[in-house]
Amino acid sequence: MSNVYDAIVIGGGHNGLTAGAYFARAGARTVVLEARNKTGGAADTSAPFAEHPEIKVTTYSYVMSLMPPTIIRELNLKRHGYDVTPFGPYYQAYPDGRSIMVYADDAARSYDSIAQFSKKDAETLPKWEGWLQEVADVLGPLLLQKPPKVGSMAFGDLIESARAAWKVRKLGVRGVGDVTRLFTMSITDLLDDWFESEEIKGMLAVNGIIGTWAGPDEPGTAYVMLHHSIGDVGDGHLGSWGFQQGGMGAVSDSIRRSAEAFGCEVRTDARVQKVLVSGGRFRGVVLENGEELRAPIGVSSVHPKIAFLDLIGTEELPADFARDIEHWRSRSGVVKINVAMSELPDFIADPGKELQDHHTGSVELCFTPRYAEEAFQDSHMFRKASERPFVDGVIPTTMDKQLAPEGVHVFSMFTQWVPDDWVNEPHRDELEQYADRIIDLYTELAPNFKGAVIDRQVLGPYDMEQELGLIGGNIFHGELSVDQLFHMRPAPGFADYRTPIRGLYHGSSATHAGGGVNGIPGWQAYRAAVRDRAIKKPR
Repeated sequence: MSNVYDAIVIGGGHNGLTAGAYFARAGARTVVLEARNKTGGAADTSAPFAEHPEIKVTTYSYVMSLMPPTIIRELNLKRHGYDVTPFGPYYQAYPDGRSIMVYADDAARSYDSIAQFSKKDAETLPKWEGWLQEVADVLGPLLLQKPPKVGSMAFGDLIESARAAWKVRKLGVRGVGDVTRLFTMSITDLLDDWFESEEIKGMLAVNGIIGTWAGPDEPGTAYVMLHHSIGDVGDGHLGSWGFQQGGMGAVSDSIRRSAEAFGCEVRTDARVQKVLVSGGRFRGVVLENGEELRAPIGVSSVHPKIAFLDLIGTEELPADFARDIEHWRSRSGVVKINVAMSELPDFIADPGKELQDHHTGSVELCFTPRYAEEAFQDSHMFRKASERPFVDGVIPTTMDKQLAPEGVHVFSMFTQWVPDDWVNEPHRDELEQYADRIIDLYTELAPNFKGAVIDRQVLGPYDMEQELGLIGGNIFHGELSVDQLFHMRPAPGFADYRTPIRGLYHGSSATHAGGGVNGIPGWQAYRAAVRDRAIKKPR
């Protein structure tokens, strides 16, 4: 009976750990199975530099946002080490010696900074932020709702669709039109409607292209911007991007400690080889070592192609669902670069190696929307690594003293693009050359940059697929394109965290609200089991 459980969770990333914690909290005998020798998935802290083991980095993911206060509170995450410090302004330096700093809490300084490029845009920014806030106030709470089965004529599904539409009504006719444009427009076109300065538009375009296989001219990137900008997920708390103390691995560790405190068993080096199905119902799993575990409830937090095509097989699935998963797009051209530095960058636009505001937030490399579009087209059209890559960079050691010794800093770079077919081979030499170009670009802005580099780690799509099971290297487990959002995520009729296999729930980032480290998919998989009365909700 030691291998008989009430619930089995496949995958020990942050979503799987969240699901495991909730099931255990409800009193279910639960096990989380992780194939790697450590939990956390992409929310990971490591020490990759052999000659500098004292320097730690946030390996893949790099900042926190969108974690609902509900999850933080119910899982007692702060008691278990969840500790996020909001970071500083968005910063972009330019070769001509100017820079932009946009603050979340200092409108006057943001105005003065932007006015160097356009007084009109400086006056427009608060209106832009107010408009985004109005949209986020309505769409933010929808991140906590299961998508309705759009098109279903079942009475319960019609009620769910009506409820979703009723919430959106708050936007009014004009607001609904704005939301429609957000879902279908490119971030370039949207920003052109609001701003005149190409530099301002370049900085604001960043959130529309992070993690996507699409340049800023691509329809749908306006929504990606909104997804990363919402912050408020409906619990009455306006979230912000921030650094977890101890790196992103500490977020996963806090969720794991919570799960174990509730009685959840967490097993590493426990790769699932097959999901057991009979009579259309989940029965358990077989591990790679031949061990068989049984349970009436399962949760998959791994990529849907792995879960449904590899672990279950199309013979157990409805043909249309299997076809949807086969066609699920999961491309990426992301390269993560972690750089250890002996000192902070000394920017020409804002001189000084001492800690300043612009070191504490996003240190971007995206001069204009055209700059980002050309970087994408290098990889998409010309099938080569970008000559001048886009980078969303942060220096977490400015606020997190646990990662490196005093005076040493880590520059964490989320970069794009390389060709999406680089997922098939390591491309080590080309990746190192790509990283060289990025360091040279930052050195043009901060002349001490290159000389301050102690060591670096370069991780491409191949690494992300092989190490983490991120098919295509896609951090969202599937592209955030218009046809893969909301009720289409990951397939029509199955966006409610249920699957065609009774008793098996889906809690990966390929579901609605997935993307970013927020735990919502794992939490929603648990809630779906509660709605099905497969598990009792705790008092």
